[in-house]
Order: sequence, then structure tokens, then C-alpha cells
Amino acid sequence: MNKLSIIGKSKLLGEVCISGAKNSAVGIIPATILVDGNCRIENVPKINDVNNIANVLTHIEAKINFEDNNIVNINSSCAKNFNAPYDMVRKTRASTYFMGALLGRFKEFNIGFPGGCDFGVRPIDQHIKGFESLGAKVVIERGNIIAKAKKLKGAVIYLDVVSVGATINIILAATKAEGITVIENAAKEPHVVDIANFLNTMGGDIRGAGTDIIKIKGTEYLGGGTYSIIPDQIEAGTFMIAAAATNGNITIKNIIPKHLESITAKLVEIGANVEEMTDSIKISMNSRANRTNIKTLPYPGFPTDLQPQILTMMTTAKGASIINEGVWDNRFGYIDELRKMGANISTEGRIAVVEGIKELSGSPVRAPDLRGGAALVIAGLIANGVTKIYNSELIDRGYEGFEKKLKNLGAQIVKISQEETIFEEII
Repeated sequence: MNKLSIIGKSKLLGEVCISGAKNSAVGIIPATILVDGNCRIENVPKINDVNNIANVLTHIEAKINFEDNNIVNINSSCAKNFNAPYDMVRKTRASTYFMGALLGRFKEFNIGFPGGCDFGVRPIDQHIKGFESLGAKVVIERGNIIAKAKKLKGAVIYLDVVSVGATINIILAATKAEGITVIENAAKEPHVVDIANFLNTMGGDIRGAGTDIIKIKGTEYLGGGTYSIIPDQIEAGTFMIAAAATNGNITIKNIIPKHLESITAKLVEIGANVEEMTDSIKISMNSRANRTNIKTLPYPGFPTDLQPQILTMMTTAKGASIINEGVWDNRFGYIDELRKMGANISTEGRIAVVEGIKELSGSPVRAPDLRGGAALVIAGLIANGVTKIYNSELIDRGYEGFEKKLKNLGAQIVKISQEETIFEEII
């Protein structure tokens, strides 16, 4: 178990460069299973979730090689294993994407239930609905999801709820199906578009990604090529919120401003100064935040993955803010940790009421999940005193060099390894 130690009350100042999108990378890597040639993928973030997904790919006997400068070469032509055991897929929810990729390639798969952060019920019924519409028979046995099809045939599939995972999985499977597949009520997130663009670069025919109707014309052959992953919308949003929360002034580079419109609008509302440029954005703030109300929604709404960070900022805002989690049932697991730092927060179901106080107090806390961990880092940055965040390795699942980037912006933050943590607690 690793730990971060943060001395609070430091303004973030300077420039930071955003890494490639986690949510794109963990979908594109499984998607290479559908490609017969070599895939050279650029701007791949160096994070634990990518490593975990790469390990599953190696298990199915694909060849993967990490180069310097965030480049990964993958050749899945020799892949021949359609099984992915639970002990490998339990580490990240994105392992679900192996279902669509393996079904498209082999017309069958057998994988354990994927893991990831615990946000309550995360059903796969829409994934199964999509696979069955394409002609697969799906069963769940002894904790494994098993699917098999004689052939996959295009179909019109209406998603009962907007599901990013189901949208991506259906795209993956339908890319190698016969005929045309239409996904209605599809998710529109940037990484859905990125994965579709990757497949198109390799020779696929996917149209409408980024809208609520996506059409996929099946193809027998994807031939390989080079593709660069988009910047990480959530990492960029996290630094935007951290800059405003600390009354800092930072320029965030390597971004797509359009992907950040909902975050930008909310930060302006609470009193931040925002200056957009072609591929960068400058955030500054020199006053206490105004209260606000937020409801998280599928893209282009305010992202659920930034809800913990913005709620943390509201703990020291002027007045009471209401945060409505519109995506997951159980995404307030980090709030008990904020209460240890003095935050005044009450919750009921998916709604949190945050009464702003003058300042948080440094305290030992524990990261409950990836984004909750990032939120506690922001809490540590604005708190008075020292905050120690245990379980900080969860943050490494989705942020490349997070503490190093913060340190370069002036944060007083130190990562303590497992061995150092154990020694410190013994003495």
C-alpha cells in the first residue's frame, strides 16, 4: 500500500501537459484483437490500468511491445486464446471490452466478471442484449461470462439506457459482423469516438460516433496502422479544478477544449477565470469559490468522473452546494474521508449537500477508488496542515505521474512507497 503526503495551502502555478486518455487506451488495446496487422499506438498513458489490460492481451497470446515516448506496438495476428480468467480481469472494469473484441475475432469468449472501482450496481445486460442481437448465445456460469456464435450478423440495437461500455462492446463485435449494425441511443463520450476512429484507421467502417445513432458496416479484414490517442478529458478536468481550488494559475496543454465545455462553464460560474486556446486552456482564480449545483450526466453533460473533484472544491465554497450523481448509485464513498478533514456534507441517495466551510484540516485518509483518490489529493492541497492519503496506488490506475506533475506546479507532495510506509508505521 502506497501513500501520498501533502502539505496544504500551496497555489498551483505553471504549466502541465495532459497525457493520453485512459478511457480510450483501455478500449483501443483490446480492439487490436480485431486487427490482422501491426498496430502502432501513440500517446498511450503510462498507468496501471493500461498495464493490466496489456497483461490480458498477452494472456491471449498477442504480441505487445512498449516503446519510449508513450508508444505501444501490438500485433494480435497470432492471438488464439479467447479465455480471460477472473484473476486477470478483476483489476479493471475496462476488461469488459475483451468480450466484444474476442466475439468479433473468434465468435466466442469466456471471461470472468471484470472488476474496477465499486460504484454500486454496474449491470452488463445491455452488453448481452447487443451480443445476442448480433447472433451470439450468452450464458453466465460459475462467475464467468460465456458467449458463442456460429456467425455474427448486423442488427438494429436500441440501448435501453445510455451505456458507454455497451456502445463500445457492440461496436467491437459488429466491426467483424456480416452486414450493417445500427446502435440507437448510443453513448457519445469522446473515447467512444476515439475507439471508432481507431478502428476506421485500421480499415473499419463506423459512422456516427459522437451522435446517438452509430452505424457499423462489418468488414472481414482490418490491416493495421498508426493511431494517436486523444488527450485525457478527465485528467485535464482534474487539473482545472485543482487550479481553481488552490487559487492558482496554470496553463493546461495538450487538450481538446470542446471536450471540457461542461467543466469550463461550471468553473466560470463559481468564479474562475478561463482562457481557451487552440489546444490548451488557462485557469486562474483569486477568491473563494461561489456555491453551485451540479448534476452529472452522460457526455456532453458534467462527467461523473469529475464529480468527486468538484464536490471537494465546494467544501470551502461560499454557501451550500448540491451535487446530484446522475450516473452511478454509489459514488460518494470518498465523502467519509472528507468529513475526517472537517467537511460539512450530508447525503441522501444520489444527492449530496455541501455546506462550505472556511478551510479543511489535514488528516490521514484513505483513497476508496481512482477518482475519489484524486479528490482527496485536491483536499490535501487546499487543507491547512498535512494530509496523508493511503491506498494512493489506486490513483495510479488513471493518472500518469500525478504527483510529479503536481510537484512541478508547486505542490508540496511526496509519494511514499509500500516499504517506507510499513517502516514508518512500525516505528
